[in-house]
Amino acid sequence: MPAKLTKTTIDRAQLKDADYFIWDSELKGFGIKIAKGGRKSYVCKYRVGSGRTAPTRRMTIGAHGSPWTVEQARTEARKILGRAANGEDPAKEKQDQRKQLTVAQLCDLYLEHGIGAKKASTVATDLGRIERHIKPLLGKKKVPSVTRADVRRFLQDVANGKTSADIKTGLRGRAIVRGGKGTATRTIGLLGGIFSYAQDCGLIEVNPVRGVKRFADRKGERYLSKQELVALGKAFHDGLERGLNPLAIAVLKLLVFTGARKGEIETLKWSAVDFDNGYLKLADSKTGQKAIPLNASALEVLKNHPRLHDSPFVFPAHRGDGNYEGTPKVWRIIRSIAGLEDVRLHDLRHSFASVAISEGASLPMVGALLGHKDAATTQRYAHLHDDPLKDAAESVGSSISASLINGE
Repeated sequence: MPAKLTKTTIDRAQLKDADYFIWDSELKGFGIKIAKGGRKSYVCKYRVGSGRTAPTRRMTIGAHGSPWTVEQARTEARKILGRAANGEDPAKEKQDQRKQLTVAQLCDLYLEHGIGAKKASTVATDLGRIERHIKPLLGKKKVPSVTRADVRRFLQDVANGKTSADIKTGLRGRAIVRGGKGTATRTIGLLGGIFSYAQDCGLIEVNPVRGVKRFADRKGERYLSKQELVALGKAFHDGLERGLNPLAIAVLKLLVFTGARKGEIETLKWSAVDFDNGYLKLADSKTGQKAIPLNASALEVLKNHPRLHDSPFVFPAHRGDGNYEGTPKVWRIIRSIAGLEDVRLHDLRHSFASVAISEGASLPMVGALLGHKDAATTQRYAHLHDDPLKDAAESVGSSISASLINGE
């Protein structure tokens, strides 16, 4: 039975496999859309003209929550319905206004309404790419005027470092924006999603990003050899001798021994460390809840690591109540000591997978170790099976050759 929309009704609305609407019994045409991703948005439905054959419009008022309470949204819906009753078409007027949006304004709308169920860390990455690449190069252009040629030029400009910058972030922080082909390709992926959102909103008919050939994203193809791992181990020792921060060295060792992501280790809390069963039990990660098995080397790092400042974090910040965030700075020094200038922090995760495969682990097992939800993500390591196969083929060939030539 339809009922008056209230905050309680909306808060208790269950998510379903598809979007659905709950309509208000008091004000006809006023309702809320419950998106399958969890977003709840107030809407108003009305007819343009009179009679049952008049076309229906549905207009989004705003997202449930600040600033839109159910009563504020109901008041706005009454205004919209009143204008429609006077022969106006508020939804079309709003759409016409949005067609004059700049790319910068579209990006802001996307961040407010189009991100769906993206995790906060992913949204933060998106925001960085928007502010540092998309807005500086395309922000002033009108959304409908962006062409495929503009997107190709944007791709090339980011790859060539046109948006390079050294940005101060807070009291002590800085962000070094370098651009490059990998950054260009991943930013184009985000731009395509933003223009897909524009399509969904009726702002454009064709996504200008579609069909633009991107650079091959070679991320994940750098793995440390056994000799490089030896050099890295020596660099850890030398780094401590030189007075580098032991917290950062411990973080780096755990990244090597577990294949975890930097953020998962830097934000690690003692409550998530299960020494008895040998696991890190993370309540949240990029892929949700996650259990990371700890080998003997990882356990040794944690057992030898002191609890500092009564902090819940394994690696607390030097100032304040947060976690330590200085690993990248120390990593740049460590990789220089080890002669591994081209190795990124994330390559330690890839190297963990490489060693696992070389030791006989299957791709599904590697995916489980790394916490991949999608098997396709693990497929980037498929070619690493080649080396063990080649060793086996060489062994078989040698045996056959010995039998054929020597009769052994």
